[in-house]
Amino acid sequence: MDYQVVWSPEALNDIEEIARYIERDSHFYAASVVTRILQKTSLLKTFPFSVRVVPEEMDENVREHFVSNYRIIYDIRDNFVYVLAVVHGKRMLYPEFEDRIKAENGSSR
Repeated sequence: MDYQVVWSPEALNDIEEIARYIERDSHFYAASVVTRILQKTSLLKTFPFSVRVVPEEMDENVREHFVSNYRIIYDIRDNFVYVLAVVHGKRMLYPEFEDRIKAENGSSR
């Protein structure tokens, strides 16, 4: 079964901020990182459960993929994969992104 990948506006904004930040040093590397992130998320259509659960959440449906130094955080519901955030691996997910993840997945954890 194929899933439909849906990007939240906040996750798209994360991508734009990442690109702007990396472009200060290298336009080529910024384009490369963004392209790899987008390619990785296209794999979520068929294999969304193939990677680890987000340790901060411990919910089987909230998972993450790594690309370079970035975590792609997503929630799997029904036939959809909702990309919630793209975060540098050295940044703390909580508390900054907690409201976004909990609001998007409707959780009351």
